[in-house]
Amino acid sequence: MSPRTFLRAVMAVSAVTLLAACNASAKDPAAQNAAGPALVLITPSPVGVNDFLKLAVQGIEDSAKKHNGTQKVYQSTDPASIQQNLAAAVREKPAVIVAVGFNFADAIAAEAERNPEQKFLFVDSCTTKPFPNVTCAVFREHEGSYLAGAEAGLLSKSGKVGAVVVLDTPQFRRYSIPFGQGAEKAKPGTTLAPLFIGGANPFNDPARAKALAGTLAAQGVDHVMGAASAAGNLGVFEAAKQGGFFAFGVDANQCPASPGQVVDNVIKRTNVVVGDGVDAILGGKTGETKSYGVKEKGISLTGLEPDAATSQCVVASHPDVLAKVGELRDQIVSGAIVVDDPAKS
Repeated sequence: MSPRTFLRAVMAVSAVTLLAACNASAKDPAAQNAAGPALVLITPSPVGVNDFLKLAVQGIEDSAKKHNGTQKVYQSTDPASIQQNLAAAVREKPAVIVAVGFNFADAIAAEAERNPEQKFLFVDSCTTKPFPNVTCAVFREHEGSYLAGAEAGLLSKSGKVGAVVVLDTPQFRRYSIPFGQGAEKAKPGTTLAPLFIGGANPFNDPARAKALAGTLAAQGVDHVMGAASAAGNLGVFEAAKQGGFFAFGVDANQCPASPGQVVDNVIKRTNVVVGDGVDAILGGKTGETKSYGVKEKGISLTGLEPDAATSQCVVASHPDVLAKVGELRDQIVSGAIVVDDPAKS
C-alpha cells in the first residue's frame, strides 16, 4: 500500500530534479572508490517515515555493499516526477534500476522498450507485456491478510470484521476478501464487511478512511483491516482509538502509531525482495517474475516475528492466538492451505 501512495506536488519541477539528484552515497569516499555495479532505486513518493520505502532503501544499500558497488535513491512526488526520475536514471546507465510500486508500470514498459540493454527490477508489480530486461518481484499479500483475518476472528467478540481499502479492484481486494476468509476459518460464522475509499485521492485521504472505519464500527464490527495506505491508516487508527475497536496495519509495523489499538500488521519485506532481485540480475537471470509469500518470507505478520514482544502490537499479549495462527502459517508454507488470490479470480 504505501508504495502505491500518490502525494500532490510539493515543489517545482526544478526542485524535484534537484531532490532526485541528491544522493548521500555519492559523497562517501568508500562509495566513490567502489569497483562494483551502480544501482539506482526510484520511489513513487518521498521516503520520509514510510517504512515500506525505507526497507527498499535498506535493500539497495545492502546490495551495493554486498557487491562493492554504489547506490543512489531518486525520490518522486507525483506521476510527472516518476517519469522524469526514471528517464534520468536510464541516462546514467547503471547496472540495475529498481522501481517500487505499481505506479511505474507504463513508464518502465516505455523505457524498457527504448533501452533494451538497461536492466530493470520492478518491485510490487509488473508490466502488462513481458520484457527480457525487466525482472519483476511481486507479493502474495493475500496470504498475510488471511493470517491477519484469523487473528481477528479469534479475537472478535461480535463475530463481525471489516476492511477499509483504498480501491475496489482485484489487486486491493487481496486485503479484504482473504481477511474475511481467515476470520471465518478461525471462527466459523464470522462475517466480513469491506468498504472502499475511492474518490480523487484514495491513497492520501485519512479523513475518508476514518469515516469509513467509524461506519463499520457503528455496524458492530470490532476488528478492521486498514489497507488505506500509510496516510489513510492513520485515519483508521484514530477511529479505532475513538470508537474502542481494533485495527490492523500493512506493509510494516504500524502498532507504535496507535499502541493498544493495532492488533498486528501484514508486513512486506521489500529489502529481501530488492536484494534477491539485484542478485538474480547481476547473476545473469533477467526477465523473470518471482512471487514472494509466506513461504519465501517476503510476507509475514509482525506478531509472528522474533521481536513481536517489543512490537507494541495487541496480539503480542495473546500467545494462544499466535500459536494457532502460527499453525495456519505453517500449513500455507506446506501447501496444506492454499489462499485464493482475488486478483486472479
